[in-house]
Amino acid sequence: MKILILKPSSLGDVIQALPVLRMLKRHLPDSTIYWWIESKLAPLLEGDPDLAGIVRFDRQRWAEPRQALAFWRGLRWMRSQTFDWVIDLQCLIRSGFVAWLANGKTTIGLDEPREGARGVYDIIAQRQSFHTHAVDWYLEVLRLLNVPVRWDFQWLPERPEIAAAVRRKWPVDAAKWLVIQPGARRLNKRWPAEYFASLVRQLAAAHADFRFAILGTRNEQPLGEIIARVDPRRCLDLTGQVSLPEMVEWIRLGELVVSNDTGPMHVAAALGKPVVALFGPTEPRRTGPYGQIDHTLQLDLPCIPCLKHGCASRNPLECLQALPVTTVFQAVQKRLGSLAR
Repeated sequence: MKILILKPSSLGDVIQALPVLRMLKRHLPDSTIYWWIESKLAPLLEGDPDLAGIVRFDRQRWAEPRQALAFWRGLRWMRSQTFDWVIDLQCLIRSGFVAWLANGKTTIGLDEPREGARGVYDIIAQRQSFHTHAVDWYLEVLRLLNVPVRWDFQWLPERPEIAAAVRRKWPVDAAKWLVIQPGARRLNKRWPAEYFASLVRQLAAAHADFRFAILGTRNEQPLGEIIARVDPRRCLDLTGQVSLPEMVEWIRLGELVVSNDTGPMHVAAALGKPVVALFGPTEPRRTGPYGQIDHTLQLDLPCIPCLKHGCASRNPLECLQALPVTTVFQAVQKRLGSLAR
């Protein structure tokens, strides 16, 4: 059995799709499975024990002559494999186009109305309701393929060489760590950095044995600087300094993660790490930290959830800016208290 999974982006979406891979491999141990993924996310899946290989796609540069040639080479390779199943979990026009050209024996996708990609699928997985979580929607594909849904796997297996590299680079064993994720790709999903700074100040006063690891991309370094200034001795600003695999291992060694609605939040959920997740315009029941939806904080406002990429409220970004630091602090304290018992 040869299988191709199409889920090129984003980080959170790829993380939420991984159980499909894990359960396919458990049910079909002799299968060879490949994953089509955006180049910048490829390190997440490199060397994955359940994959025979990955097919990279350079999203930002795919129309450039050199990249376009690589894109078409990849398509020709996929087509030559005669995949038994092509599973499109992205379900937008680009992935639908790739699924169609891959010309597998059976093409499976989601009933996603945007962009019309579902027109190329032989089998379509319905979302049971508006509030069905993305993970459960993806797993519906397996049910349609008569693959049992069993959670007897490790969502994100440890990579010992990466964990060892993290310990060589940073003093991770010198303290217990709270992981802070102040960024998000969309500005209207960011709780203000100044609020995170105030939260860290209160947590530092309440817990002398904790240090704070601040994660984020290079573009989010200004957010890390604001937070780290609270206590430079106890805050380790890692924004722009860790690779994607290193970020995963940092979250794995943390005691708890405080995060906006963004990819590292899903990493924490996949690792089973306690999460306090801060939500604004999105719907936690659809895309919250899987298995920890009860630990999301979201205001009760008429505009929530708007699911929009920009804010059209009379009070811009009220959904996040009105979420008090004291509320988040109390939620973190409660989670830490439950861990101590």
